[in-house]
Parts: sequence; C-alpha cells; structure tokens
Amino acid sequence: MSEKLKPGQCRRWVVKIGSSLLTNDGRGLDTDAIEGWVEQMTALKKAGVELLLVSSGAVAEGMTRLGWTQRPHALYELQAAAAVGQMGLIQAYESRFQRYGLHTAQVLLTHDDLADRQRYLNARSTLLSLLKLNVIPVVNENDTVTTDEIRFGDNDTLAALVANLVEADLLVLLTDQAGLFDSDPRANPDAARVPEAQAGDPALESMAAGSGGALGRGGMLTKVRAAALAARSGTLTVIAGGTEPDILQRIAADETVGTRLYPASVPLAARKQWLAGQLQVKGHLTVDAGAMEVLRSAGRSLLPVGVTRVEGQFERGDLVVCHGPKGNEIARGLVNYNAAESRKIIGQPSRQIEELLGYVDEPELIHRDNLVLTG
Repeated sequence: MSEKLKPGQCRRWVVKIGSSLLTNDGRGLDTDAIEGWVEQMTALKKAGVELLLVSSGAVAEGMTRLGWTQRPHALYELQAAAAVGQMGLIQAYESRFQRYGLHTAQVLLTHDDLADRQRYLNARSTLLSLLKLNVIPVVNENDTVTTDEIRFGDNDTLAALVANLVEADLLVLLTDQAGLFDSDPRANPDAARVPEAQAGDPALESMAAGSGGALGRGGMLTKVRAAALAARSGTLTVIAGGTEPDILQRIAADETVGTRLYPASVPLAARKQWLAGQLQVKGHLTVDAGAMEVLRSAGRSLLPVGVTRVEGQFERGDLVVCHGPKGNEIARGLVNYNAAESRKIIGQPSRQIEELLGYVDEPELIHRDNLVLTG
C-alpha cells in the first residue's frame, strides 16, 4: 500500500450524496438534511477546500412531485421524472448555498461526454474553471437524454470518473450505512465495520455484494468499485454515513469514521485515466501467457502474434478488453484494426499484416500509449 494520505491533507474533494439520503427514502427532498450538508460544505470551502458535489435525487424528487410511489421501468418515464426532479434538486442547493454567499453551477454529464477525448477535456476545463471562480459544481448524470447503452449506471461511478477528471485528492461517498462492513449489517448484527483497506482489493467486493435500494441504482458494491476507479488517479475514497452529525467535518479532522479505501499505486497519466474510465466496451481479445507477461511486466504494446481469440464487432479506435488465457481481464485499449481485420492477423507476426490485409497501418494491434493495465 502506498503512503497513506489523510483526508485532512486533501485540498480537492468530490462529495457524492445518494438518493435515499437526499429524499428521506422517497418522501421528498429532505430539506433539513440538505441544509446540514450545505453548512458543512461551506465550512470546508472556508477552510480552503475545492469542492465538487455529485448529487443523486433527481428521479426520486421527480417521482415525488409526480405522485409516483414506484420507480418506473420505462426509460421515457425515468427521463420525465429526472427532468421534473432536477428543477427542485438544483433549486434546493442553489438557494441554500446562496445564503452563505456561494454560487453553484449545474453540470449534467453523459458517458458520451467522457468517452470522447475532446469532450472529456472540455468537461475537465469547465469544472476546473468553476473551481477557480469559487463556484461549487453540482454534477449529475443527464438522465433526461441518456440511454441504457451509454449510461454510467449509478452516481458512484460518475463521482469516481469526476474524481479522475479533475484529479481530486478525496472522494467522499455518503450513504445510509456507517461504512463498509465485513457482512451486511442489516442482516448480521455482528457485522464489523472495515476501518480501512486498499482500493481494488478483490476481498472487498465479496463483503459488499448486494443490491441498492428501490430509489437508487447503486449499493455498497458500486461504492467499492468506484473507489477502485478513483484510485487510478491517486484519489483516496471515504465511504461514510451521511446522516451522522457533522460527518464531513469529522472526515476533514481525520476522525476514524466510515471506511477509508487507499490508492495502491502511482496515479495513472491523464490519458490512461481516461482509457481506464471508459465503460463502452466494443470487443474482447484473449492473449496468450507470453503476451500477458509482456504487457504486465514490460509495458509493451500488444502485437497480433500474442492474441488467440477475437470476440465482438468493433471498428478501428474502439475500446476493447484484453483477457488472459484464464479469462481474467488484464488490460483495456483502443484497437488499431476492426474486428474482421483483427481475426485475420491474430497469431501472426506483424510483418505479415500487409500480406494478410493488403495494407498495414500499425504493427501493433494496440499501441502501448493507448493501453492501460486493469488487472
């Protein structure tokens, strides 16, 4: 484990608040709770912390305004609820932060905004500009226009990607639990809180396995995975109970609350962070043991000769996942040849590419600059 960064040393925070906390389990926006979090975030700002807020609650608030008691399944109904609820959600934050002389900015993102490199850089520049202007960005997924194929899936993942985007020091995931436990505390009264661990440790997923509530799309498992994603930019994650008194101040004071998940390695370069955060996988490559060792130990490009299997339909420049001989994911990258071309050249030396395809663009199937190790 790398040298441990304490929350009190962190200058740039991403704070994520979930639907069940914000809406008092579906009974409408909990204005008293929002007032408390805003007061705490204002204190952090006065202490010199740069703050970004990732807020769930738009769909849940929309459901309340529309009188719906069950989360709809139809995408168009979810989008309608999000459009209605976003109004009340942002109004709640804006009016309360204004009492303390602070401005907020609504930032709605889709996965396409982060999948396209130019849009990713534009989003980063906008968020960093807002921080320089002493404005608090309030970030949410753009549920009104997104589709199942391009959605983040939950705001824990979105918060982790925002942490990558702005290279945050700390990601705080506020939840209705006091942290990560070694088993479900709702079912096991003897469950013990995990005070700290290494982000990405496979054992954490088995502890966190379960589903989210009726309102949200996340759960403890998504928080553990979000911490692993945030760790790629060197971000420390704290999972903590959002209803605990002065929870943000206690985190800033380095109290042993919640669960701290530490990054294990040196932060990835910005382009590698972008690659690691991509969710739209278009294909899969299986590599042999020799290629797996070269990728892991030597940081080399992936050549066609080391690939044994191609799955999926993809085009040049699409994201593909590389698997080892046993099926475990080891890397992700942007491929230089489409699926049909890749199937023709796998297992062959690069000097044969032109003979097999009639042309050659690159000797590598995936260049090392477009490849990031994930396992």
